Amino acid sequence: MDPVSRLIQVLTKLPGIGEKSGSRLAFHILGAPEEYARELARAVLDVKEKIRLCSRCLNITEQDPCRICQDPNRRDEIICVVEEPNDLYAIEKTGAFNGRYHVLHGVISPLDGIGPDEIRIAELLERLRDGTVKEVILATNPVVEGDATSLYLSHQIKPLGIRVTRIARGIPVGGDLEYTDGATLIDALRGRQGL
Repeated sequence: MDPVSRLIQVLTKLPGIGEKSGSRLAFHILGAPEEYARELARAVLDVKEKIRLCSRCLNITEQDPCRICQDPNRRDEIICVVEEPNDLYAIEKTGAFNGRYHVLHGVISPLDGIGPDEIRIAELLERLRDGTVKEVILATNPVVEGDATSLYLSHQIKPLGIRVTRIARGIPVGGDLEYTDGATLIDALRGRQGL
């Protein structure tokens, strides 16, 4: 396979990139200066070699603990639980939340063979045992799996005497936090309700 076809094939493995987009990206890279291609390749390799999970919140980071966990100005008594790192970044972009985070790295999905032990629930429950946290905001996506995960977490957390809230339904059902605008995310955080 020639290098251009190989590049197109590799690019189409990215989510949301079909043959047409992969071809357009490949020819853009081909027409760009060589230094751009090297910079792109270095950036991809750096992400794979340098990025790891924060030992506290399980967000992706280059340093451990991550910059959010190191920030002394954040509120320790409130944790926002999200499905994936991109959901954390979506909330962070709003500037409306000043607590801590916990990234589950998935949701409970029995149809896909994913139970509570396959995502980072045990780490969350361990973080809650020291009594510092007073509220947990469940910010899972408003779809069946996200709702099931929130319900499961609520049943696990409430016996610890911690207030459990769910982000409000300002986010459209079936939508992803990653693609939600900042104003909607702010309203969803402010309008959260107890479970």
